[in-house]
Amino acid sequence: MAAIIDFKATKCRHCYKCVRNCEVKAIMVKNGRAEIMPENCVLCGRCLQICPQSAKTLVSDLGKVKSYIARGEKVVVSLAPAYMGLLKYHTIGQVRAALLKLGFSDVRETSEGAALVTAEYARLLAEGQMENIITTCCPSANDLIEKYYPQLISSLAPVVSPMIAHGMLLKQELGKDVKVVFLGPCIAKKAEAQDERHSGYIDGVLNFNDINFWLQSEDINIEDCEDMPFCKDPKINRLYPVSSGVIHSVLTTQKQVDNYQKFYIHGEKNCMELCDSILRGEIKGCFIEMNMCYGGCIKGPTVNDKAISRFKVKLDMEQAIPQDPVPEEETRPVLETISLQKTFQDRSPKDPVPTEAQIREILSQTGKSKPENELNCGACGYPTCREKAIAVFQKKAELNMCIPFMYEQSESLSNLVLETSPNVVLLVDEDMKILEYSAVGEKYFGRTRSEALKMYLYEFIDPVDFQWVFDTHQNIHGKKVSYPEYHLDTLQNIVYIEKENAVLATFIDITQQEEQLRVDYEKKLDTIDLAQKVIHKQMMVAQEIAGLLGETTAETKTTLTKLCHSLLEGGEDGGV
Repeated sequence: MAAIIDFKATKCRHCYKCVRNCEVKAIMVKNGRAEIMPENCVLCGRCLQICPQSAKTLVSDLGKVKSYIARGEKVVVSLAPAYMGLLKYHTIGQVRAALLKLGFSDVRETSEGAALVTAEYARLLAEGQMENIITTCCPSANDLIEKYYPQLISSLAPVVSPMIAHGMLLKQELGKDVKVVFLGPCIAKKAEAQDERHSGYIDGVLNFNDINFWLQSEDINIEDCEDMPFCKDPKINRLYPVSSGVIHSVLTTQKQVDNYQKFYIHGEKNCMELCDSILRGEIKGCFIEMNMCYGGCIKGPTVNDKAISRFKVKLDMEQAIPQDPVPEEETRPVLETISLQKTFQDRSPKDPVPTEAQIREILSQTGKSKPENELNCGACGYPTCREKAIAVFQKKAELNMCIPFMYEQSESLSNLVLETSPNVVLLVDEDMKILEYSAVGEKYFGRTRSEALKMYLYEFIDPVDFQWVFDTHQNIHGKKVSYPEYHLDTLQNIVYIEKENAVLATFIDITQQEEQLRVDYEKKLDTIDLAQKVIHKQMMVAQEIAGLLGETTAETKTTLTKLCHSLLEGGEDGGV
């Protein structure tokens, strides 16, 4: 079966709202993200309506339908009666005219099929063979019983829905090659159309959002269109989409009084409570109109217009629709040639069931070693811790979905950091009020954590850097700051936390390193001073040596000069 609900994983993260709102828990959480389990899903569409990030979207048949028309195929619309409360028009014939302008060959009302279904319900009531009769117009309610209450399958009226009945009727009248496109507010109809028990009768399913988008793109305004009346009048059967509409149609149509009590039920939770009540044997001899949407189809999962009041629509439709039945002379010949019989089957999910020991082991992993530790808060999406543990065993849920446990874990980890970190950790607000203060701070500043949390930062250190970070929203990394009064040298990282509008700082104690640097620096200065003294002394010695060498050189020069003169004088005498 093709996908019905599309899932955008990038938009979903640790929310669990869909899990909380899914009555049958057909949503698996994997790596913090929700995934729909088709075999468990009843396509009530609740997750589409409540997802805050629009992470789940409905797969549309609009492209497929347009391609039918583009290829020149004969395409007929089966228009669900909910159009009377969801589309804006002056006459219903304008709706038909607008859809014909889109290229459809014809537009017929699904209520024609509803008239056939009504006749079948009247027959079952007259026969009186079933202990309880649950209507089968709502495919989501049918899925609920087939998957979660298979014991009640015998209570389901063995009749197809109005959509399928209408598809059968149109294929018989217009030929098997005609493409029938259902237009309504329900998403479960998409799965019903693909059901192998009656596949081939509906070739596409559109919702009113699809058709409004299409009309707008073609610049077609329904209220401006001419009045082109429908060829058939399904009369009272147009009431099917509002609560009690099926019952009204049946009561108006049936020819004889039956012995069944009649009531309607709507909404997922109410439907499940009723099923539980039937299983307990509390409900007998009843004809039950069951619809998974509160208020009926008129508030289906694709109806996102909050301005639409199901109460007003119900009153308006009951007033506008004639309370007349479709004559038996019109339905009997059709029912003689078309079988609306449907066989329902057990499709319950076969999930593994954990032992009690396995459940207790999973519970203990989230700190619930005793029953009194089980908060049953429902934050994870499951009503009890035990049900969530079972879901973890079935790989539908994750351990870290337990928000109270994860909070305790994060709180204990943060406390562990504050208690054991060798660095001073400070968190202050814009008024410099201390919001957090690590235990090691007492060692350096002489204030205990309880004392510091009652103080302002400026009461014991200069907050100028903190204020600068607050004012500029720029961070300071690796700045050396000394506090002589505390005999403390620090390396500071100060950052702005936008979400909390606070400043977080860590002070790393570098007093010893700085002291060592000062000692090393002083040693360097002493060495330089000693070197300068040696150089000075060497220069003095060099100068003395230079002076002595100068005197000796002068004396030698004088002596040698005299000797040279003496020799010259002696040579002259000898030569005479």
